[in-house]
Amino acid sequence: MTLTSLNQYGISFQIKVLSSLLTHKEFLVNIHDILSEEYFDNQAHQWVIKEILRYYDKYHTTPSMDILKVEITKLENEVLKLSVREQLKAAYEASSDDLEYVQEEFSTFCKNQQLKKALLNSVDLLKAGDFDGIKYLVESALKAGNDKNVGHEYNKDIESRFREDARSVVATPWERVNDILQGGLGNGDFGLIFGNPGGGKSWSLVALGGFAVRAGYNVLHYTLELGEQYVGRRYDAFFSKIPVDQVLQNRDKIEEIIPEIPGQLIIKEFPTGRATISTIESHIRKVGDLGTKADLIIIDYVDLLSTKKRTADRKGEIDDIYTSTKGLARELDVPIWSVSQVNRAGAKDDVIEGDKAAGSYDKIMITDFCLSLSRKAKDKVNGTGRFHIMKNRYGMDGLTFGVKADTSTGHFEVHDYNPDDYESDEPTSNRSQGDFDSFDKQMLSKVASSSKFFDLK
Repeated sequence: MTLTSLNQYGISFQIKVLSSLLTHKEFLVNIHDILSEEYFDNQAHQWVIKEILRYYDKYHTTPSMDILKVEITKLENEVLKLSVREQLKAAYEASSDDLEYVQEEFSTFCKNQQLKKALLNSVDLLKAGDFDGIKYLVESALKAGNDKNVGHEYNKDIESRFREDARSVVATPWERVNDILQGGLGNGDFGLIFGNPGGGKSWSLVALGGFAVRAGYNVLHYTLELGEQYVGRRYDAFFSKIPVDQVLQNRDKIEEIIPEIPGQLIIKEFPTGRATISTIESHIRKVGDLGTKADLIIIDYVDLLSTKKRTADRKGEIDDIYTSTKGLARELDVPIWSVSQVNRAGAKDDVIEGDKAAGSYDKIMITDFCLSLSRKAKDKVNGTGRFHIMKNRYGMDGLTFGVKADTSTGHFEVHDYNPDDYESDEPTSNRSQGDFDSFDKQMLSKVASSSKFFDLK
């Protein structure tokens, strides 16, 4: 921040802001959500802004001079009372010809004032060695005042709704999932896969990332449990279809495949419990500054992130982490995939439904798309499993699909679910590995009309 920028938004500019607020209700309406008395240097200005906000919140309009005069009489500090009167007079006498300029510059003014405050507050954090705290303050300051968009005006913006690219998606490897997702997980969406321990959750993320990279998308894969190189070998296995435990013996084949992959894949490890959503966001922006814009973000997995918001129990922290992850997807306009554990009861079920996911309700409500991957002990031997659609913001949920799973290469084949195929508790390693029938959309349509299925909002 330069001295010029500080002077540019000094007392003279702040008086013009006051003038515009007091004489133009539309200006107040547009900036109400980002306006704060803390942005103003003069104590009298702070008092006026606070009164304007209080009055607007109650009556949805700007206070008149007469109203403000009444409120001024209630002040006990005579020095402040005099100063408020002087500043109000200056505001009403200020020219309103600069309204357009004030409106255009107000967002930058908020950002500068917030940044100045963040730098001052960072002194104590610097002494304490809390660099994450400093980074959080500065990044929050840089976001201040960004949102001036009133929103989608339904009557006027019909063309934007019907553009072919109105909803940009990144497809999954599973056509049946894409069908009910209207093509894939959309930009700004948060998708979650529940599963039991060792059931293939992390492999499903590799499948999602590998499929996207092979389609030409740039993928950032964040790992909070496994090392970067090991996750990299899983991708080697996915692309080559060579079992992961044999990848090291097949380097030549891997090197032949890599040049044929059009997308960029970056795998970044953060120690469990050390990274926050802010840490991940900072890395995403760093990668972007170096020339790689993320098209898909994978986090394995968000429950292992930390948060600055400390609560009495871990559940409150998890809720904050999930809300922040959803916010990050929205802010960056990029889809995010992650995974989560099911509880002990869910691990025993053939089909994992929403009530069996650990801390499921809040997680499901926050996310845009949730599916479970259930694989019991016999499934791991047989290479089988089930996908169950817990939530789908864009269509049907409640559907269950059968899965052929190869967790040595990360390939999952999704097919119609037949419970009779899963009756036996004994492994059946000779189960047919033949191709499955094509997806019957007419049958899916019939299922969709059933009252059994509903859309969680």
